[in-house]
Amino acid sequence: MRRFNFVILVLLVVLSGSLNAAGQATTAQKAERGSQIAKAGFRNEDEIAAKFNNWTADADARSWLTAMSFRIDDIATVTAGKPHGEKADVEVVVKTKAGKERKEGVSIKLVSSPSGFNQIDKRWLRQYVKLWSMPQDVETALKVFLGEIPPDKPSRAANRMFLNELDPAAQKAVVDFFTVNKDRIVSDLISGDGVHAAGWIMVAFKATSITRWTLKSTAAAAAYFGEGKVEITRAGNLKIGRVTMQRKGGDGGRETAKMLQFKINPALLITPGQ
Repeated sequence: MRRFNFVILVLLVVLSGSLNAAGQATTAQKAERGSQIAKAGFRNEDEIAAKFNNWTADADARSWLTAMSFRIDDIATVTAGKPHGEKADVEVVVKTKAGKERKEGVSIKLVSSPSGFNQIDKRWLRQYVKLWSMPQDVETALKVFLGEIPPDKPSRAANRMFLNELDPAAQKAVVDFFTVNKDRIVSDLISGDGVHAAGWIMVAFKATSITRWTLKSTAAAAAYFGEGKVEITRAGNLKIGRVTMQRKGGDGGRETAKMLQFKINPALLITPGQ
C-alpha cells in the first residue's frame, strides 16, 4: 500500500511538473511572439508619427524627443502628423508645461540595406535653375545630360549624353557651379525650405529583425553628405560629396524620365554597431 501511494505521489509530481512546464512553454511562446512583434519595429511614417503621439509610453519616442533637445519632464503634449508633399515626412509639435510651443520637421528614410540608395529630391531641371540661379552654360549642359536637348554627336545613350561625354568646357562649368554652391545645394536637398522644411533626418535601418535608428539634425547630415569634392563619375553622373546626381530614367521612356534626381545612402548615418 505504501509502495502504491509512493507511485501515485511520483506520478502526481511528474504530472504537475509537466503541467508547469507546459504553462511555462506557453508563457515563453507568448513572450516570444510579443518579442517578435516588438522587434518588427516601425514600418512607415504613420507608425513613427503614432510613436511620437504615444510619447508617454513609448521609449523610442522619448529618446527622439531627447535627441531634439527637449527635456521630457518639461513636456506637456506632443502632436505629430504628416504634411503632404513636403520635405518633412512627419511634423512634431511639442508644447511645454511653461506654455512654449515648438514645431520640428523630420525627414524619414527607411532602409533595408547598408549599401542601398534613397532619393532625396527630384524635380524638373527648370525648377533647379530657378532655385539655385543656375547660369546658362550649366543649364544647357544639363539639358543635354537629361535629354531635353538631343546630342549633337554620338553617345552611349540614344537620346542624351552623359556628363563625361560633354565637351571639356561644359564639364568644367557643371563641376565649378556645384563646387561653388555645394553647401547651399546639399542643404536644400537634405532639409528643403519654407515652413515645412525638415530640421531632422531619421534613418530606420530594417535589415535585421531589430530596427535600428538614428536621428540627426539636417545641418549635421548636410555637412556629412557634403564632405568630399564635386566630380564626374566614370558612369557619367555627378558626385557632390556623398550625394549622387543623375537622370531619373525609367518610366517607360515618358517625359518624367528626363527629371533630375539626387540620391544618398542614408545608412551611412548609422554608426556601425549602433
